[in-house]
Parts: sequence; C-alpha cells; structure tokens
Amino acid sequence: MADTLDGEQVTKRARGLDRAFAILEYLKLKREPANPNEIAAQLGAPRSSVYELVGLLLRQGVLETVDEEGRVFLGRKLYFLGHAYEERYDFTRECERVLDALASETHETAQFCMLDGDKYVVVRMRESARPFRISSDIGQPVPLPWTASSRLLLGDLSDAEIRALVPPEDFTLPDRTHLAPEAFIAQIRAATQDGFFTMDSTVDSFTHCFAVPVAGMGRTCIATLCIVASRTDAARNRERYIAALKAAAAVLSGRAPLSAAGSAIGALRL
Repeated sequence: MADTLDGEQVTKRARGLDRAFAILEYLKLKREPANPNEIAAQLGAPRSSVYELVGLLLRQGVLETVDEEGRVFLGRKLYFLGHAYEERYDFTRECERVLDALASETHETAQFCMLDGDKYVVVRMRESARPFRISSDIGQPVPLPWTASSRLLLGDLSDAEIRALVPPEDFTLPDRTHLAPEAFIAQIRAATQDGFFTMDSTVDSFTHCFAVPVAGMGRTCIATLCIVASRTDAARNRERYIAALKAAAAVLSGRAPLSAAGSAIGALRL
C-alpha cells in the first residue's frame, strides 16, 4: 500500500510547486535567460531550493540551458503544452478571425485582453495598417488602473476584492498622478452598467482606448476586445468603433473555454 503524505509534506510540495511557477513567471517577465543565482536573488528564495527546482524543470524540458554559463530560459515543452491547449479549443482560431475582421473594418489596432493575476495583458493582437505603431506588447503585464479593459474585467468583484487585488502602487499612473481607488471603483461600476469603457491612453498623449466585455459561459466578463486609435480618429468614429466592438464581442461571448471562476482573484493565469 502506497504511503500517504502528511500535512507537512503536502505543504512542502505545494510550496515547491508555487516556487517552480514563480521561476517560470520571472523568466516570462524578464524575457531573457538567467542563471539560478540571479533567479534565487530576485525571488528571495534559497539558492539550494532554486537549483533543485531548476534541475527538475530542465529534466522535464520545461526549462532549457542556453549557454555555457548555465543560464536557463523557458523550454520547448511549454510551447507544446500551449499548442495542445490551442488545438483543443476552436475559440483561439475564432478569436484570430474576429481580430482580423475588426482591424480590417475599423483600420485600427484590435486586441484581445485578459487578466493575469493582478495585471492586465494583451493576449492576441492585430495591428492597423497605419505607418505608426500604437499598440502594447503581447504578454506584457500592465497595472490594471492604467487600462480601459480593467474597468470591465473587474466588474464581478466587490469593492473589497478590488482593493485587495490591486497593489497600492499601481494607482500611480505613468504621469505620476494618483488615481483614487474610490474613483477607479466608480468607473468599474459605470463601465459594467454601460457595457463598454473608453479612455485616453495613460502611457502616451495621442491614443484613445475602447474596450467591451467578452463574456464566459457564466456571462461574467472574462476578457475584453479593444481598439486602440489616435485621439482624433477616436473622437470622429466613437460610436462606430463601439458598435463594431460590441458586434465582434457578441461572436466570442459564451464560447470562451473559461467559466466565471476563471476571472476570480489570482485564478486566471495565461
């Protein structure tokens, strides 16, 4: 009969699993290789533990060694896992078609966005044919108060849950002004009621962002479709852009392979 794990062993294994995911998350955000010493220092974790986990992840192909200095980066096993996920769901291909159509119709950059823990990320994107680039990088985490999408993605959370989720420092906008949490929550409630949100970009002075919700099976917002346009074009085409976004979101809503639980605090990971 197999031995059973006691509570201390279960806790230790769970802590190790959390640390393994922290290593992967660190490398994802860094976007370049690192050695175990650097990873341990940045995570504030024991070097022996990090070396052990890096070795395990290397043996599984989740990490790969990239040079003679022992630096590691995300491995091809992650690509194969992601590819298997995409093959399982037609939703990903449908999302690509919707973004293509939206960018073609509006001549603006179209994005599909989600929560990643306490940050916002662009998951899929079609850039406009304009000669200048006005879009965010795919997968780059952005503080929630900086984005139009967050006013919809957080709509199912209580005031207390929103305050607990968003780090206090994230309420400081790129221009160093402070957005009061009360004002942010009020915008979330209004956007949820209206079914869309638009705002001037917080990271530059010439773009405007439009966002509408994509609902999961439970009809809760689990993603957003967005248009990023110049402020001049945004003002000229405001109603047309919102209508185009709502029509596109209706195609995707209810078809995403995520339930309402997927948008709960800390649960949705890309």
